[in-house]
Amino acid sequence: MDKMVEAAGLGDILEKIRAGERLSTDDGLRLYKSPDLLAVGYLADIVRERLNGDKAYFIYNQHINYSNICTNLCKFCAFGKDKESEQAYEMTVEEVKNKVRERLDEPITEVHVVGGIHPDLPYSYYLEMLAGIKEVRPEIHIQAFTCVEIAHLAEISGQSVEATLKDLIAAGLGSIPGGGAEVFSPRIRELTCEKKLSGEGWIEVAKTAHRLGLNTNATMLYGHIETLEERIEHLDMLRRAQDETGGFLTYIPLAFHPKNTGLADLSRTTGIEDLKNIAVARCFLDNFPHIKAYWVMIGPKLAQVALSFGADDVDGTVKEEIITHMAGGDSEQALSRDQLLRMIREAGRQPIERDTLYNTIKAY
Repeated sequence: MDKMVEAAGLGDILEKIRAGERLSTDDGLRLYKSPDLLAVGYLADIVRERLNGDKAYFIYNQHINYSNICTNLCKFCAFGKDKESEQAYEMTVEEVKNKVRERLDEPITEVHVVGGIHPDLPYSYYLEMLAGIKEVRPEIHIQAFTCVEIAHLAEISGQSVEATLKDLIAAGLGSIPGGGAEVFSPRIRELTCEKKLSGEGWIEVAKTAHRLGLNTNATMLYGHIETLEERIEHLDMLRRAQDETGGFLTYIPLAFHPKNTGLADLSRTTGIEDLKNIAVARCFLDNFPHIKAYWVMIGPKLAQVALSFGADDVDGTVKEEIITHMAGGDSEQALSRDQLLRMIREAGRQPIERDTLYNTIKAY
């Protein structure tokens, strides 16, 4: 395999990876540009094995999208709707609690809560929602509100991001998901999501959370109009933030789904693009403990293959994901624990059921 990597012109990068040396942004760009997917995947697999052995993680989780009403209406999003839209919806705190009640018989350890940037919901709604989920299921870990939502909540509360996060933690917030990062490039944001929090703003919210002891995830939405240079720039910003605060748990590359979006004329990502984004991230983000192959976005079959291309996590049971499916995602709405176990075992990995913070619940 080493000869294959050398034949692909990546021998110097192989040496760096074997020595545990940090890759430069130029190295990352070369990996993106390399047509030899297997060579890039092999490099990523060396890093994955060094960090996580043969473990592949999953979680028993539930997703709740409390409202799709959003003032940002980004061009790449099929989920967000104007409040006048026939497809717009918002859930009351009681309806959110009922969603949690419906699954009390299942061994769910995480409730994952995200929504749009709602123009009218009061600050108290978000605090009551967190407290309400905890009331129904006191032991649950709540991973909620993207950095974009947190910035919005700080604005409507009239407080700093830090003070807002302290309120949310007191109400039950356990960690923050990685959404809303999209691509940090100002060019991309101007063309696709001009109303959204800036890339620097997103990073600052994440770092503030880390300083308060909250872990967060990180994402990048790839496969629309971004360049390879903009992808590496995005990864470099994440890596530098992680050097500073160390609070990112996992990086999740998100494949763009064009259907029902303002970029519907674009085609969906290819399998090679999906695997390469996972592999390059695993090679480049040397300070991120985990890389997730999010099966909802790329499908269970490709997520299974990704476990040999740098990924060590496939997310979880998910239970009713709406955002990707509104954009034409055709993966299942949920996978059972048995399906996840089979998927991981067939890939030659050891399934580890984890909690949100990557503590082992059960090693299979």
